[in-house]
Amino acid sequence: MFKSNSQPELFSFALDLSKKQRDLLEKSKEKWFYNLIFSMIDEGSFKPLYSEKASRPNVAVNILVSALILKELKGISYDELMESMMFDMRFKTALGLVSIDEEPFSRATLFNFQNRILGYEQQTGINLIEQVFDNLTSQQIKQLKLKADIQRTDSTLVSSNIRKYSRIQLLIEVLIRLERMLDETDKCRIAEQLQAYLKTGSDKYIYGLKPNELPRELEKLGKVYHAVHTAINEKESYHAKKEFISFERAYKEHFIVVNDQVNAKPSEELNSGMLQSPDDQDATYRKKKEQQSKGYTINGTETANPDNPIQLLTDIAVNPNNVDDSVILNERIDIIKEKTPELNELHTDGGYGSEGNDKKLAESEITQVTTAVRGRESEIEKKIEQSSQSPDAYTVKCPHQRAESAPTKKRHKIRFDLNICKQCPLKEKCQIFKNKGRYYFTHQDYLLSKRNRNIKEIPKERRKIRPNVEATMKEFKSRAPGGKLKVRGLFKTSLFAFSAGIAINFGRIYRYVADNELFEAVFSAMNFFFTKIMISLANFFSATRNLSIKLASQKIFLNTRLSSILNFGSY
Repeated sequence: MFKSNSQPELFSFALDLSKKQRDLLEKSKEKWFYNLIFSMIDEGSFKPLYSEKASRPNVAVNILVSALILKELKGISYDELMESMMFDMRFKTALGLVSIDEEPFSRATLFNFQNRILGYEQQTGINLIEQVFDNLTSQQIKQLKLKADIQRTDSTLVSSNIRKYSRIQLLIEVLIRLERMLDETDKCRIAEQLQAYLKTGSDKYIYGLKPNELPRELEKLGKVYHAVHTAINEKESYHAKKEFISFERAYKEHFIVVNDQVNAKPSEELNSGMLQSPDDQDATYRKKKEQQSKGYTINGTETANPDNPIQLLTDIAVNPNNVDDSVILNERIDIIKEKTPELNELHTDGGYGSEGNDKKLAESEITQVTTAVRGRESEIEKKIEQSSQSPDAYTVKCPHQRAESAPTKKRHKIRFDLNICKQCPLKEKCQIFKNKGRYYFTHQDYLLSKRNRNIKEIPKERRKIRPNVEATMKEFKSRAPGGKLKVRGLFKTSLFAFSAGIAINFGRIYRYVADNELFEAVFSAMNFFFTKIMISLANFFSATRNLSIKLASQKIFLNTRLSSILNFGSY
């Protein structure tokens, strides 16, 4: 049964502290967290997670959500989180706990809460922690009066908390995991095929193979997979279990069955979206420059107007790492625009450029400013302009001449005056001159040219604001030592990303208000006044309680005396 935790307690362990301790606690980062994060969480959005029937009430949602955010803010483990919650007064303050011996939840409660969020997302497509991030960010931007008309975006790779498998080792490990969940009858049916793998395990079995034995072993595994699949596929009770899902997926991804003959797929036919580990079915493979990663991409968008005193993250998206940045942006444009309608200038690197994004950004009246061009850059600047009279007519300008386009079957063609080209001092570097004055282009080339010119059409002070978002991406990465997360799966990675995003924004706001002496002085005065009232009330109630105890004692004494007198008279 859902129960809100919106009503604060009147008394707190802080009342038992000395004035110096209270002052330090009021100025602590954790007290700011309580005021800026904990107190602003909308618990009502989590109500669908709980039964409507009269039953045992839930652990306070703002405490559970704040605990997940604190974990990423501090960069600690679940064990350290539980210990800090029990023994650290600052953590208790951040979580709104009023008793020094209060333990609001256990590890199991926190994990069950995450499972409820996952189940709700699977049913509705809504991630409630993402909603918390969006709601908090919206409030923060409004309260700090930040401008969101200019923003910047970037992405970073993060690896899932899985081990690295070779192809054969992965196939063997999937079989071993499958065998564990089968009933005894089916274990006996396939025991002969799996005996060698079960005896040693995937690690030792691989170590015992010679390089020239690997192709034959792959062929052997294909036959084993086919035999096992034939033996157990008819049992529908297995189909929903993750071990069978991994097994069937690996079977289809690595082997081809034709006329009951099994053949392993060639390595060149394997793709980055194939199963990387039985422990994480969502992880994908990507190699970016020299970095290899099996996991996900975190894409972050933040405000970037130079007039803002601080910049805050406005949007976070988590995807398999084999999804291109331009595709991610295409899916997020409408969402970002809805959250920040004033957005009209978005700074990206060249990887976010595409024809689809050009069209969608134009429809949303957003100018994309790229600081790194995707694809080969021409050494001689060319400017392609589309005619306002006819969408199929273009003009191409170079530093020394211009020409009108003529359509071909698939492209547009420009022919420059070769006599002018021969006199051009840039001709040795000009590809058009080398092509005898001919230049072919498409509408996509026009969009690319237009996008690349955007950076030259804005003030110089705004041309180098995108690289700062790379530092934001490092803030996510710093919470994943070595670029490797402590969690697995797309949902857990999303939970990490949104919690970390809230923590990053809070850290920036805290540093800003901590440096703003006027704001801090006002806030401290308000807290000091509130604390004084609480202490006065506590003293009043304490005195009242002592008076009540004293009166009660006197009443008991008088009743005892009266009883003695009456009893004495009876003798």
